[in-house]
Amino acid sequence: MIEKNVMPQIVDLGREACYELLTAVGFGHLGFSADDRPYVVPIHFAVEEPFIYFFTTEGKKTEIIDQNPNVCLQVERVADSHNWESVIVEGTAVMLSEEADTEKAMALILAKNPTLTPAFSIRWMDSWVRENISVVYQIVPNMISGRKTIHRQ
Repeated sequence: MIEKNVMPQIVDLGREACYELLTAVGFGHLGFSADDRPYVVPIHFAVEEPFIYFFTTEGKKTEIIDQNPNVCLQVERVADSHNWESVIVEGTAVMLSEEADTEKAMALILAKNPTLTPAFSIRWMDSWVRENISVVYQIVPNMISGRKTIHRQ
């Protein structure tokens, strides 16, 4: 049992451990910025090292990424305040346009999160009477870092 008064030691994760966490979790928060205004959204994603793939519909996210493709993905696995690990990926979001690339990415995404199947396969009109058009992005990482807690015996 860990004493509540003892601060855990925080250590850096290597590249392999960072990708292990990204692959295992598959859910995080994607941050981007337009006109010096930050915007962060929760996303599901899939990993095929070195790339990260996510899918969305056209809208605010795609408009911001069109203006500034620099993104930051934050992923965490937290058991409690003394047991956690986190990864941050800074990179460039690239919209996939080739059908083969999009299909490959969506196969990875749907294998990781099959509940997205209806959202990807159905085109619908939202309450603003605009068609929801699916878009798939590849994040090309520029920097990956991670940290986790460890406990001394």
